[in-house]
Amino acid sequence: MWRQNADSSFSCKDKCVRTIRALPNGSAPYNGTVSSADTSPLDLPLDSLPRVGTDRAEQLKRLNLTTVSDLLLQKPRRYEDRRNLLSINELTDQNTQLCRGKVVTRGVKRFRGGRRSVFECVIDDSTARLHLRWWNMPYMENYFKTDDEVLAFGKLSSLKPKTMDHPETEVYRDDEETLIHLNRIVPIYPLTEGLSQRWMRQLAWQIVNKFKELISNPPHETPGLPNRPEAVRQLHFPESMDEAEAARQRLAYDEFIELHKSIQTRRYKLQRNAKSRDCSGDGSLLRPFTNALDFELTRAQEKVIDEIKADLCRTAPMRRLMQGDVGSGKTVVSAAAILMVLESGYNALLMAPTEILANQHAANFRRWLEPLGVLVMLQTGSHHETDNGPSLFDNDQKPTLAVGTHALFQSKFELENVGLVVIDEQHKFGVEQRNELLRKGAYPHLLVMTATPIPRTLGLTLYGDLDISIIDTMPPGRGVIRTHARTPERWPKIIDFIKSQLAEGRQAYVVFPRVEHAEENIKAVAREASRLRDTFAPHTVGVLHGRLKPEEKETVMAGFRDGQIRVLLATTVIEVGIDVPNATIMLVENAEIHGLAQLHQLRGRIGRGQHDSHFILLLGKDSPEARERLDVLVSTTDGFKVAEADLQLRGPGELLGQEQSGLPPFRFGDLRRDLALIQEAHAAVTNPA
Repeated sequence: MWRQNADSSFSCKDKCVRTIRALPNGSAPYNGTVSSADTSPLDLPLDSLPRVGTDRAEQLKRLNLTTVSDLLLQKPRRYEDRRNLLSINELTDQNTQLCRGKVVTRGVKRFRGGRRSVFECVIDDSTARLHLRWWNMPYMENYFKTDDEVLAFGKLSSLKPKTMDHPETEVYRDDEETLIHLNRIVPIYPLTEGLSQRWMRQLAWQIVNKFKELISNPPHETPGLPNRPEAVRQLHFPESMDEAEAARQRLAYDEFIELHKSIQTRRYKLQRNAKSRDCSGDGSLLRPFTNALDFELTRAQEKVIDEIKADLCRTAPMRRLMQGDVGSGKTVVSAAAILMVLESGYNALLMAPTEILANQHAANFRRWLEPLGVLVMLQTGSHHETDNGPSLFDNDQKPTLAVGTHALFQSKFELENVGLVVIDEQHKFGVEQRNELLRKGAYPHLLVMTATPIPRTLGLTLYGDLDISIIDTMPPGRGVIRTHARTPERWPKIIDFIKSQLAEGRQAYVVFPRVEHAEENIKAVAREASRLRDTFAPHTVGVLHGRLKPEEKETVMAGFRDGQIRVLLATTVIEVGIDVPNATIMLVENAEIHGLAQLHQLRGRIGRGQHDSHFILLLGKDSPEARERLDVLVSTTDGFKVAEADLQLRGPGELLGQEQSGLPPFRFGDLRRDLALIQEAHAAVTNPA
């Protein structure tokens, strides 16, 4: 049996002193791992410790635990308060609960055919009996013996008799374990096959008590939070749930400090090593462009243009994120930035995530810029104005704007004399893709745009190396967008309403989650097209999805823009960049399976003209959770509020895609609730005392 005073069981030299640093600069720091150039007790492999043999070490390795420091920074997935256990007689079926009892009987029952079975273990605590069942897991019989003391955590699946199906359990055969496992708040760790909670907790207990004093504090202050050695102790064996949360916050703060140090280092290297191009321009293109617009720029647009112009004449290349709600006029602002660069004698690139959006940008910029004598090129997967290189641009031409998709990454041509790269819908591209394009262009100015508003925590972390501009007002003269959440029984009324709008001359989108093959209760555009053509007759119905050939997509989009197609059946391929002011209705099928940010993007395809618009969310499967999510969209059209709610509901990894986003895999930090910590860490790094 391992006890708290069993330090002598570890053979380490006392003179070998080691620290767990917050996180070392320059490493991949955010997963809480520890490294050092010096051999130290905290670098000891776990298989060198007593009772951790080769087999146990392999099991721990599956959890990415190979050294003492790895285990010290292993975050429990939850905690159990074992100071006040319920008696079995007190258990209810309302929520998960914890109790303790002695095994009185156990056995496996096999059903006819032998393929199905249930193992049942009955425990008694003198107030009542509790049946613990595991279906089709006959090997569970090996874990329990008659008279074993068993701790069970779960929710009752039956009251008569009281039964838990597949509960979490621990077995105790020695009262000396009470100090570690009972009458306290205990950690519940992530496990893998072959490891038990009891064994993991014993190992953590011994390692924390042996090595805690070798952990040193980073130099930054953490007012109101425990020091790092104490935080590690509280992480594993807190005296209260408040202590556990304080420990998490302290270790999260260290992660955020190192993240901001890394961001600051990147910005410093850019300022020191990258030579900026003066692209402030002379107004020879910008002035006639703004004079020719048939609308006035909003104050918010003018403010952002001024911020960009100031960046373009600085010694370091611009790194700016422009965010604004759908329809706020970001494209016009990007055109102003592009014209300043062209005026200065440099080429510009505009990259879009889809061919549909790239084609639309090319059409808009040609309409705006070709009267000014500016050449606009298009380079996509299906449209190559330059195929043989070596340069995307003709050196004999005037400065040029190249609009494209991922085809701009192609290595067979060079991006010469590039002054500015504009990336539309930044969240659709990986961070490394962005950096690859910048390297290829010899580090030009960068302007990234997004109509997906960035929650404040992401603005300080994922986009921490970018200056942020916000277009926070919409152009005047637009109709109101009303959002409605509806269930399938309202279908006839929904169709009647859409027909009434079509009769008034409006156009409509119907959005489906799938193209063709769909699981039960999930609709697909190809399957529904024939039925809806009959439903909306005599109005012309078009179909648009990602599997169409590029020329087919463009034909459909041209027909919808021109008004020949009155109803467009589509997948979410239309979520970005489609601009048809006469389209005032959007019906989204199976709305509950989409994220809030994506639905808000889709909503931005309507409400772009003077008429009021209606965004109809049709639930394929109604539930309180789905209603709660969609009610966010019903209650507000503010994209920033929607983004914050989406972050809370889905978390950053699912919201952005962990690999796509470039987000570090925080072990302790939580971008949904740690805004205050992130702001404190940002201030500590950017304005050190």
